[in-house]
Amino acid sequence: MTRKIRLPRLRLGAALAAALAVSAPVAIIATPVPVAAQSAGSLDDAVAALRGISTMRASFTQTDRKGQTVGGTMTLKRPGRIRFEYEKGVPLLIVSNGSSMTLVDYEVNQVQRWPIKNSPLGALLDPSRDVKRYGKLISTGNRDVLSVEVRDPKKPEFGVITLIFLRNASAPGGWQLTNWVALDAQNNRTTVRLSNQRYGMSVSDATFRYKDPRRSSRRPG
Repeated sequence: MTRKIRLPRLRLGAALAAALAVSAPVAIIATPVPVAAQSAGSLDDAVAALRGISTMRASFTQTDRKGQTVGGTMTLKRPGRIRFEYEKGVPLLIVSNGSSMTLVDYEVNQVQRWPIKNSPLGALLDPSRDVKRYGKLISTGNRDVLSVEVRDPKKPEFGVITLIFLRNASAPGGWQLTNWVALDAQNNRTTVRLSNQRYGMSVSDATFRYKDPRRSSRRPG
């Protein structure tokens, strides 16, 4: 039997967020580097890691502020395209077509849409968002963990996103995006963790289209 998970209206594109335990165990697959030769991560490293991603597919788990966790598959294609395909039983879909983020709720046949720039995920998706200009390093005490908080102080309504990278020689720029925590203007948080990251595959633009559940109720024009 397929389980059906009832979730609150998450507004995920504007609030993909949550308290993030950086110390949580995460598998690191990286070429060993002598400790003395390692340097701490920088904002330039984070920028290089993000810009080095042309396409990526990964499994994700998302935990809301109440501790409820769901999973699925994330597909990313830069610039600006992303798709969160949830597991069976979760009637939600999040898609960005490069300019706007769309949340589709198939349970109630509703669609919400807003500009990428108004989402915390704009730091990841919007080419015009300057991660280096609006980002700052957050100390982790670990040279193999890079934490960058991105916010625009002049536009608090855009929210905040903290991106977490682990040193990984096989990932773009030598740092692998493993998780993030975003906070929207309403203080909504959710944890998103990535695993099984794969890069550079062919991804059709059709991946970022969706079936509009409202069309079946429209009268022919």
